[in-house]
Amino acid sequence: MTFTETRIAGAWIVDITAIPDDRGFFAMTWQPGEFHARGLDSSLAQCNLSWNHKRGTLRGMHYQRAPHAQAKLVRCTRGAVHDVIIDLRPGSPTFREWVGVDLNQDNRRMLYIPGGLAHGYITMSDEAEVFYQASTPWEPKAEGGVRWDDPAFAVVWPAAPVVISERDATWPLVEP
Repeated sequence: MTFTETRIAGAWIVDITAIPDDRGFFAMTWQPGEFHARGLDSSLAQCNLSWNHKRGTLRGMHYQRAPHAQAKLVRCTRGAVHDVIIDLRPGSPTFREWVGVDLNQDNRRMLYIPGGLAHGYITMSDEAEVFYQASTPWEPKAEGGVRWDDPAFAVVWPAAPVVISERDATWPLVEP
């Protein structure tokens, strides 16, 4: 695996290293020691799968409040998504900054997201499937969110949402 730091402190793009042969290829997608060596949370408490019917489906921007904050490793296993993270950690040098990464079935790229960041994505294809691992179990009472279009973050999305849940469309705006 190849790890590339993003401009958000603690967030990394993780690319697989394919070992090809006449059958196709083999690649590692999870090796806790590789994450631990970079100071990343390698705990694995829960795995999630979301499937989206339609291009333009937006899910996000979600996070879990401490002490249930989740580090996540996200990968698009079918189709394509544009994944976005926003740093919500008040003491972070990248507080309120965002990064967007294209994840799709062809690039097999993953995004490591430390706890304390909001996470979401918009599907760039029909029938997009996203698999992600989380460091802590989901705790409904710790769930939070910010608006995908909040001017405080000024995220530049590659497309406008066509499908979005009422909850995701109505998260409160943050104070400027």
